[in-house]
This record gives sequence, structure tokens and C-alpha cells, in this order.
Amino acid sequence: MQKIRKGDTVVVIAGREKGRTGTVVGVLAGDRVLVENVNMVKRHEKPNPQRNRQGGIVQKEAPLHRSNVALWNPATRQADRVGCRRLADGRKVRCFRSNGELVDA
Repeated sequence: MQKIRKGDTVVVIAGREKGRTGTVVGVLAGDRVLVENVNMVKRHEKPNPQRNRQGGIVQKEAPLHRSNVALWNPATRQADRVGCRRLADGRKVRCFRSNGELVDA
């Protein structure tokens, strides 16, 4: 089970963008995540008339390693670690380690 999923609110806990908060836009292969408006890079792109794409300098999010982000816990208003728990009906859900509340409520 993935501990960080698309749509989660996360806090960057290490690196140049430490302390920034954002929403996960996508989870990539190789343990990397894209966070909205975090770790922005400039990329020089060529024009492509077949795809109606203009050339120029484009700003976009670069992926971060998932170990450098932590899930935002709204109850404690801090970054928190995530664990897994089985419910009585057999479903496996994510929960916060600090207070045991469910993430997927």
C-alpha cells in the first residue's frame, strides 16, 4: 500500500524546499512524487507545430523523492508519519502514527 497518494496534502521535510506545503499532483515510478508549486524548474522547450506547442521557457514541477515529504495531519497541524491498519471489515487503511486517526476516513 502506498503511503503517499495523488491528492494528499504534504509537507517537504528535507532539501531546498523544506517547509513548503502542497498537494500531490502525481506519483511516479521509482519512489518519486510531484507536488504542486514545489521544486519548480525552468525547462527550455522547442516549438512543436504538430502538437500546437509553442517554444520557450516553461516552468514546471520537478519530482521529489517520497522520503523527503511527509503527510500533513490537520488535527495536529504538523507533518506526520503514516502507517497502515486493518479495519474490522478487512479493509486496509492508512492512519497517522502520532494520534492513530485514519487518513482515508
